[in-house]
Amino acid sequence: MTRICVAGATGWTGRAIAEAILASDDLELHSAVGRSAAGRDLGEAWGAAPLGILVSRDLLEALSGADVLVDYTSVEAAKGHALAAIGSGVNVVIGTSGLTASDFEDLDAAARSAGVGVVAAGNFSLTAAMAQAAALLVARFLPQREIVDYASAAKPDAPSGTARELAERLAQVSTHEHVMSVSDTVGHPEARGAAIAGTQVHSVRLPSFVVSTEVVFAAPDERLVIRHDAGGTPTPYVAGTLLALRAVGGCVGVVRGLDTLLLGE
Repeated sequence: MTRICVAGATGWTGRAIAEAILASDDLELHSAVGRSAAGRDLGEAWGAAPLGILVSRDLLEALSGADVLVDYTSVEAAKGHALAAIGSGVNVVIGTSGLTASDFEDLDAAARSAGVGVVAAGNFSLTAAMAQAAALLVARFLPQREIVDYASAAKPDAPSGTARELAERLAQVSTHEHVMSVSDTVGHPEARGAAIAGTQVHSVRLPSFVVSTEVVFAAPDERLVIRHDAGGTPTPYVAGTLLALRAVGGCVGVVRGLDTLLLGE
């Protein structure tokens, strides 16, 4: 049995992941980390029957005896959590969004030095992974693209982790060719979005959206749009996260993107 420590186990996605681990035959919910529910039984913190798992505030304490840390917390905490796990010889799965390419370079160096694996994805949905894989294929032939990132009005980070990951990984495939430099825009250049790894990204924050990401590729007289939409539950992220939990023990360093893991790149 692979023993899992869940950071953010009382959160929206973290709870769904913890419940799926409990229901699995080959994964064990070893420990849980959380701030608001620290010191309480995890089941009781969920408003359910006790599970005999105490929610810890101390990450290092919770990591003792664990094989994998899965983090669904906040961008402010995720990198520190991952480095602490790596330093303890524990593999890591990161579902928290907002980390940058530079952050992942730091994590990769630390993980390779420690001989442990890290699997990170801005979106662990299987369909989002397929959308990203398709976009990476298209970018080889159509370098002109922009990304539109939709999320709820209260989402604090912009762009979303899904959009940031997509932009940074597209940059590894091809360089976006600007017909006109954004700096030459007349009026309000900021209306052209933010340049993330060379691709303009536009973040829309409105009620009714959860996370939707589209990349628009264009050539003269034609366009191709690849879009992924997520609904209002964490269900889409469960299967991909469990897949990563089962695979990360065979990795060394950072594997970025669920599609990379699925396609064995």
